Amino acid sequence: MTQVTVMPGRISGTLTANASKSAMQRACATALVCLRPTLIHNPGHSNDDNAALAIITQLGARIQAQPNGSLLIQGVGAQVLPLLDANGLGQLDCGESGLSIRMFTPLAALSAWPVMVSGRGSLITRPMDFFDETLPQLGVACQSQQGKLPLRIQGPLVPANITVDGSLSSQFLTGLLMAYSAVGACGVTITVSNLKSRPYIDLTLQLLQSFGLKLPINHQYERFEYTAEPFEPVAQPLPLDYTVEGDWSGAAFLLVAAAVAGSIRLQGLWAHSKQADKKIVEALKSAGAAITVEADAVEVAKKMLVGFSFDATDCPDLFPPLVALAANCTGLTRLKGLGRLKHKESDRGVTLQQEFAKLGVKITLGQDDIMLVHGTGLISVQEPQLHSHHDHRIAMAAAVAALTATSAVSISHANAIDKSYPMFYQHLKQLGATVLENN
Repeated sequence: MTQVTVMPGRISGTLTANASKSAMQRACATALVCLRPTLIHNPGHSNDDNAALAIITQLGARIQAQPNGSLLIQGVGAQVLPLLDANGLGQLDCGESGLSIRMFTPLAALSAWPVMVSGRGSLITRPMDFFDETLPQLGVACQSQQGKLPLRIQGPLVPANITVDGSLSSQFLTGLLMAYSAVGACGVTITVSNLKSRPYIDLTLQLLQSFGLKLPINHQYERFEYTAEPFEPVAQPLPLDYTVEGDWSGAAFLLVAAAVAGSIRLQGLWAHSKQADKKIVEALKSAGAAITVEADAVEVAKKMLVGFSFDATDCPDLFPPLVALAANCTGLTRLKGLGRLKHKESDRGVTLQQEFAKLGVKITLGQDDIMLVHGTGLISVQEPQLHSHHDHRIAMAAAVAALTATSAVSISHANAIDKSYPMFYQHLKQLGATVLENN
């Protein structure tokens, strides 16, 4: 499927949210460095989820699919052992997953064997200077291609007092926290400046605690202190059960679709979730949508929508669905956090501006970290052919906007959704949307 065409129309119905890839990938990482076997229920099946499963296999874990669809994972604890080629070199293929490469590289560095870390697509253009600057301070040799992939690393990583810059992505910090906890770090502190996306660190800490790994003391997200008390994980024969929660990131698109074009009841979304993109609820309320949040479900219905202000600094993945929402609002919408969009699957600020201009929506990229969406409440198609830029969230935002457009909208490279939400178009169809798929 390389192109889809979405027709204008209303949607309604009940669905279950797809599994959170943020939680699924972290569960794979913690299961890898946990000595106790893990049963992962409701596992995700996106490209990024599959990349994480392949990676932990490359690092020594064993995975068995269960008849009920769950996965039984036997980890290796801190004794990570990469699969070696004929030259004695481990290979770590992270696909196109930014979280995987940032989280699993420090875990691969726990091994004394050399490992080549690679990726594909937009991942090869993303900056990896963090590893060049940080890993040598932890006893790990690291060689990149002028701050880009591939990386050649060789540990073992030894936890030490370190200061890192958290302004680019919290995912780098997630990788370090995972590695430090895996070896039961003692008497060391990770100091962080200007940390972004704090809710994702909350999710990481929640996973470490759930899997029985050593948990650092969180000093207001500025210092993560591993106390001097020794910590010895205990191997147990009975599996640890972990259920992957619903994905607020993917759900945001369906919730916005309902707010602009109908109604939905979306099940499997936890109200107490640590996921950053749960803040879509606040944005929908600010825009005037009718919304009800239950313990494990959300209901949204269309009402008159008005421009709103929203700080997406800690949840930058919400920008695409927020733009689709703002385009259907009357009045100006101010979205803060524009600087977080530069190094995504595309330069999302520019991409959103270009593609939504084809729908008659004016977007201004400000100098003060603000995106302005000039909403008129009308999606007036100027050019019916949109391009995903191989970015899953751009493809989904375009599809949502098409529901209220003045004519049909086609999206090229629409299969970009496989990265995070392979069932997205199918779910739109189940809600009554007309989505035509062309290969």
